[in-house]
Amino acid sequence: MKKIDLNCDLGESYGIYQLGRDKDILNYITSANIACGFHAGDANVMRGAVALALEKGVKVGAHPGFQDLVGFGRRNMEISPAEVYNIVVYQIGALQAFLKAEGGKMNHVKPHGALYNMAACSIELAYAIAKAVKDVDEDLILFGLANSVLTKAGEDVGLQVFHEVFADRTYQDDGTLTPRTAKNALITDENHAINQVINMMTKGIVQSVHGLDIPIKADTICIHGDNEHALAFARNLSNALNL
Repeated sequence: MKKIDLNCDLGESYGIYQLGRDKDILNYITSANIACGFHAGDANVMRGAVALALEKGVKVGAHPGFQDLVGFGRRNMEISPAEVYNIVVYQIGALQAFLKAEGGKMNHVKPHGALYNMAACSIELAYAIAKAVKDVDEDLILFGLANSVLTKAGEDVGLQVFHEVFADRTYQDDGTLTPRTAKNALITDENHAINQVINMMTKGIVQSVHGLDIPIKADTICIHGDNEHALAFARNLSNALNL
């Protein structure tokens, strides 16, 4: 089985950075997506998360989202491509400064929440994000939903793109993620989640909620660090993938 990147969203808290689960989960992942202050995180947390990830030898990426603390960036917003471009540049720049201060270098950008999902379907928003990433640093890798409009936009503008798959989320027949508002959005059975990842890697397919086998490309796997069983799952998935 080929080697694959395992990423997790980190630094999604406020105030004095509490290491907590982040410190342990960094032992089992290869990339960290750090919140940039819009949907979560602040200056103290960003610096702490960057320093910890660098200490652990984990690649660091920006995790820009909508400016929606109450909704944790998971609510759709009416926003123009120009505004999306600006908020992505702004958030990348903020995290980039902390990386420079800590002696590190940014590896990638992964949009968060509703921004990620909207850009997976909207050509205009996808190209706004891709152009923002390239204009800041053309060597950055763009993480996007596998086989989506966002990954296509990234490839079109000349960025290296990682097609992202999800271990603990279910898929619709069109290859999009099941909305979090649906009862079957999350996979709670660990063995099911691990088997889903292995099928995506070895067979290039994922089974939709209706039982259809959907072709899928997998360059990086997302696990969610805010799940109460996230640490055990990260450890077991990492072992299963021989990371």
